[in-house]
Amino acid sequence: MAGEINEQSITNFIEKWENGSLKAHLKSEEIPETQKENVIVVVGKSFKSVVMDDSKDALVEFYAPWCGHCKSLAPIYEELATNLKHNTNLVIAKVDSTANEVEEVSIKGFPTIKFFPAGKKDAPVDYDGDRTVEGFTKWLESHTTHKITRTPEQKGDL
Repeated sequence: MAGEINEQSITNFIEKWENGSLKAHLKSEEIPETQKENVIVVVGKSFKSVVMDDSKDALVEFYAPWCGHCKSLAPIYEELATNLKHNTNLVIAKVDSTANEVEEVSIKGFPTIKFFPAGKKDAPVDYDGDRTVEGFTKWLESHTTHKITRTPEQKGDL
């Protein structure tokens, strides 16, 4: 019987742990059928294909739905994604970390914002700029692998 706890299953578990072949079970919601916002919703099952796509830069907010700071950031982050959506080599994404886990990131507080540069996915960068549309935009302009552009309307606003 699968999952039965007995001497053999415990021995197998210990052997896998000792030889490093034991894999953690990470929780994940189902991949959304549609994306309704400009901020891409990423879940555990889609993290590798969306964020870890080596051809694109990715800015990712790891949030909790109950977090007040996350709620305050949401409209700013959505405006940022709307303003920069024409940059096809840039992904602005969010992960509900209360329902999704990923191997690549350990979350200690909310929101946690990380940048995954194209070609260097194994070295994510902690976002440390201002949490304003202008702050995010300027930070991305100096950190992205692919040059990002602003629309003519944005050049006057920022």
